Amino acid sequence: MTTVGIVGLGLLGGAVASRLLAAGHAVVGHDVRAERMTALEAMGGKPAATATAAARASEAVITLLPSLAAVEEVILGAAGLAAALRPEQPVIQMSTISPALTERLDAALRARGLAFLDTPVSGTSGMVARGDGIIFVGGERALYDRWRPVLEAILPHSVYVGRAGQAMVLKLIANLLVALHSAAAAEALTMARRAGLDLPLALDVLARSAATSRMLEVRGPMMAREEFPAQMKLDLFMKDLHLIQDAAAAAGAAVPLTDVAERLYAAAAGAGHDQEDLSVVVRAFADLARQVPAPSR
Repeated sequence: MTTVGIVGLGLLGGAVASRLLAAGHAVVGHDVRAERMTALEAMGGKPAATATAAARASEAVITLLPSLAAVEEVILGAAGLAAALRPEQPVIQMSTISPALTERLDAALRARGLAFLDTPVSGTSGMVARGDGIIFVGGERALYDRWRPVLEAILPHSVYVGRAGQAMVLKLIANLLVALHSAAAAEALTMARRAGLDLPLALDVLARSAATSRMLEVRGPMMAREEFPAQMKLDLFMKDLHLIQDAAAAAGAAVPLTDVAERLYAAAAGAGHDQEDLSVVVRAFADLARQVPAPSR
């Protein structure tokens, strides 16, 4: 079995650690928040005082960080992973960042004789903890083949997409659909609620009909209960939405539905829901519904 370093032990990082430990791998992890290190230790992992300490104690290092700046600093900064890595020891970059930064990290590490894999995850933290989701992979095919068993200990499904950066483009496209499907579920369930339907019944029927979607199944119950424990915090998802818009512009693709959805999510974030799950977008639809004039009789 392999010793894997993880830098970033938030919702997704914790889920990844739990999957690796359950498969028999050793995990050495670092996070700036002490309570996350304590949680890792409780799972059977070993805390590391710094990202470089995690790298020196492991055979591969996974990064799962909340911002582009954090990813770049942890990998290429003055005290970053690049200074501690060995040639055979890859950075397995799972954070959702821009394709451009992904390509820059790959080039910088390869210039130093180091290895890099572009491996974003499609799936909520809860889904990943259950082994449900998929890993998109970009980089050298031989490097993917070498580390595929570790990736598939995290999730049993991974797919090789192409060069570094291409997996990240596909992840952003996947998140585009997450945004639209979640917003569509919120709009539909708001209409059902306003029409006086039995909401659990309506949700069950819709989920078994031609109208279903994965987000209706995953996030519809949260919307119906009006409870939004974070699977993906809205503030982080706003970052992803802006990355989607930037990547679409770079590709010359129009994303008018995404642009509308971004404003709805931004409204929910602006109303103070930025630390809740992105399914809280249903609150934006509820606010809009209250502005609809009562029908004349």
